[in-house]
Amino acid sequence: MLKNPPGTVVFVSERLVLWDIDQTLIDLRGAGSEWYARVLPEVTGVTFTGMPPFFGRTELAITSELLKLHGIEPDEETVKKVWAGLVTASEQALPTLASRGVALPGAAAALTTLAGTAVQSLVTGNLREVSWHKLTAFGLHEHLDFEVGGYGSISAHRPDLVAHAVSLAGARHSPFAPDAVVVIGDTPHDVDAALAHGAKAVGVATGRFDASTLREAGAHIVFADLSDTAAVVDAVLG
Repeated sequence: MLKNPPGTVVFVSERLVLWDIDQTLIDLRGAGSEWYARVLPEVTGVTFTGMPPFFGRTELAITSELLKLHGIEPDEETVKKVWAGLVTASEQALPTLASRGVALPGAAAALTTLAGTAVQSLVTGNLREVSWHKLTAFGLHEHLDFEVGGYGSISAHRPDLVAHAVSLAGARHSPFAPDAVVVIGDTPHDVDAALAHGAKAVGVATGRFDASTLREAGAHIVFADLSDTAAVVDAVLG
């Protein structure tokens, strides 16, 4: 029987599913903007006047642009202070998050049904701690491997988050071929990040972008929401 030569990477057929959070799994109805509005004056002493565009973008990109918008240099120390404030704000909000927002249709069923069949983690613009707070509030954390996620502190460029998650997941579980990776999200940024790595892009039109826009961005398949569990599982495993 032929053996793989030394140094050969053997890919397994198991899938790696990388979920976005906001407007894909949950809707917190503007909580993030409110946290920034509270944290910015606390950290910088500058009055909050508004947010830059943030749908599908990473926390590093959002924080840096927000600071510039308010005339503040986004140096590493200031960015990290803002992030610490966001983590505190999300933790303090944890008891009320479930009553403020909603888990989107089919999210819990999709995560549960894929458990044991695929490795599931996150590619999200959120910070890791904020991701944990948001998802535990709705009981959506149990089937996700938070250790191998791609989070918004890593880069302002969302495809970097996918690369990071795939690398960590491969080291922790087993290597994943590009076509064994599935990225699920609600924005063209999610789709772009998937396509940049040869992964399957699954769009969910539960956010600001409709199905047509997600298809035009290059999504391989688009759902109105996640409520058809069988179809979602088929899209991931098929």
